[in-house]
Amino acid sequence: MEKKILLITILLMTILAFFSSCRRASEEKTSASTPGQSGIASRAGSRNESGPERLRGRRGRRWQLLESSSIRLSDREKEAITIETGKVSYRLITTSLKANGKIIPPTKQVSVISYAFPARVSQILVKPGDWVNEGSPLIVLQSEEVGKSRMEYLRAFSDLELAQANYERQKRLYERGAGAQKDFLAAEAELRVARATLEACEKKLHLLGFSEEDIKKIATSHSINPTITLYSPVKGRIVEIKVVPGEMVDQTKDMLVILDPRILWVDAEIFEKDIARVKLGQKVEITVPAYPEKIFTGKVIYIGDVLKEETRTITVRTEVDNPGLLLKPGMFATLKINLNGERPVLAVPEAAVCDQDGEKFVFVPHGEDFELRKVVIGSRQDGFYEVISGLKEGEEVVTTGSFQLKSKLLAEWLKEAVHD
Repeated sequence: MEKKILLITILLMTILAFFSSCRRASEEKTSASTPGQSGIASRAGSRNESGPERLRGRRGRRWQLLESSSIRLSDREKEAITIETGKVSYRLITTSLKANGKIIPPTKQVSVISYAFPARVSQILVKPGDWVNEGSPLIVLQSEEVGKSRMEYLRAFSDLELAQANYERQKRLYERGAGAQKDFLAAEAELRVARATLEACEKKLHLLGFSEEDIKKIATSHSINPTITLYSPVKGRIVEIKVVPGEMVDQTKDMLVILDPRILWVDAEIFEKDIARVKLGQKVEITVPAYPEKIFTGKVIYIGDVLKEETRTITVRTEVDNPGLLLKPGMFATLKINLNGERPVLAVPEAAVCDQDGEKFVFVPHGEDFELRKVVIGSRQDGFYEVISGLKEGEEVVTTGSFQLKSKLLAEWLKEAVHD
């Protein structure tokens, strides 16, 4: 019994001595590679670092290794995986820039109807939604100023008729030698004053809103009516009526708003880094949430001159046709500005492009191997990506089977992480 206990004790001591020597050798090896306190901190950091953190830390190193590496399939994998390739070639792909914007009415196609003098709304001749032409009657107002100006015009008109008759009579007398020159000159001066007074009254009536035709009617009818009819200055649609019959208005009150919505503007904010690619006249495709399947087309007509410091953006304005009047001012819109027109660009099939951790890459076949190649891509159109860098014309890339190759790649990454 005592011999057994002694043997067990000796065996345990031997095992402890073996592990102790292994531990010292490992520490000495680590200390030799990183001497001093930095080696201790490095070992402590390695022990405390979690698995995901180690993977993130090694990601850049793995990319450097794998960019120049290749993947080879075993015979069994070749039987299980279907590999098809496609060529990198030039295609007509429109490079575009996306932005968000808001639809606004063009200033030249909006008219606000107001009146410069105090008046009362007598009659409203239109309703919201009505289309009006330039010169269409809109609203009838009653104004004391209108009645007074009509009366002053009629008085001036009568004074001019009297001064004209007196001038002609004095002229005949003077030419026959029966009239004094003084009387003739006085009649001529009175005629000039009467003409100037009538012209001033006409201008005031124009200021009140009377047309030339309206003034002629006043002169022939001799009617002192305090009403005036306001007419539309533009062709468009009545979008808002802000008054009711009987309401008093003055120069501060807007009565009607007319808009021609057949052409609208879309203002978008473009970031400072992208503004150099935007040019006047570039085509723009516009969509709105109300009609997500419909594309409206327009063109860039204005690029702002001032950078907004708060957002680091510049206003870019697009003019867009509005067939069917589907677009409404105030709507939010998504814009796609076509930057390059219809020129061909180097393109790769969309199915060939893989993504991992935000990095884009493809697999390029070389004999039995498949080389991983990082690429920088641009716009996508009709199943193809624009190639900015990483590939050349004529190179072949894996289109069918790229997902399986990516899975094999991730498996190698996982093995590396486990071994590390």
